[in-house]
Formats: sequence, structure tokens, C-alpha cells
Amino acid sequence: MTATVRYADVEVGAQLPEQVYPVRRLDLVRYAGASGDFNPIHWNERFAKSVGLPDVIAHGMFSMAEAGRLVTDWTGDPGAVVEYSVRFSAPVVVPDDDTGAEITVSGVVKEKLDGDLVKVAITARSGGAKVLARATAVVRLA
Repeated sequence: MTATVRYADVEVGAQLPEQVYPVRRLDLVRYAGASGDFNPIHWNERFAKSVGLPDVIAHGMFSMAEAGRLVTDWTGDPGAVVEYSVRFSAPVVVPDDDTGAEITVSGVVKEKLDGDLVKVAITARSGGAKVLARATAVVRLA
């Protein structure tokens, strides 16, 4: 698959279309199975609260993956991501109900780099809190 966004057509300040990703407890169970991370803070409310959390929280890498999805959906090519980094700043709290939580992700092109690379700043929020800090991706465009 090739990138659907062309380097020549992208300007600094261009906004990536905001996306809202739902997060339910079932998603956390599936992620635990795929990742092998069965820490009870991600599925056991009683345990999560006993260690001072407000409720079950999403895996940090799950939250990071959802934010990265914004960029891969934008480019049309997961292989276009050359570099990706974040700092975790707040947990995504996932209540045990039919709606769960949401991660709202947006991005902006911050810089055009040498060749066909662009640097994208990503913002991810959930429950009114910024859940990722200093989230950036370097992406190779067509």
C-alpha cells in the first residue's frame, strides 16, 4: 500500500482529521490476550482501586496504538511511519458499562523535513485529560 497523502500537497499547519476511538473493557481483554499483558489494573476494578486508580485503565501501549492509528489512517500506509514517540501523561479510565471511554485524537503537521518526511504532533485526550504528552510521528509521504 502506498501513502495517499502527497508530500508536495502538505503544508505546515495542516490538520489531520480528528478521530474518536471507543475503548470498552472487552477491548482491554482482547489487547491483554494479544500483548500478553494481564496486569489486573487493566481488567479488575477491585484491584485497580486498591492500588489508588479511579477504575480499570487502558494499557498505555493500547492508548499509544490508537493515537498512532490517526497517522496511519491519514497516510493510508502503516509502513509510512518512520518514527513514533509519546510520553504517557494520564490514564484512560474505562468504566464497566456499555459505553466505556473514548480517546479523541488529533494531529497537525509541525514540520516538513528533508526528502519526503513530515513531523506530525499528535494530541490524545480522554475524560477531559491529555493522555499522551509530546506525541510525535515522523512520516514518509509519497
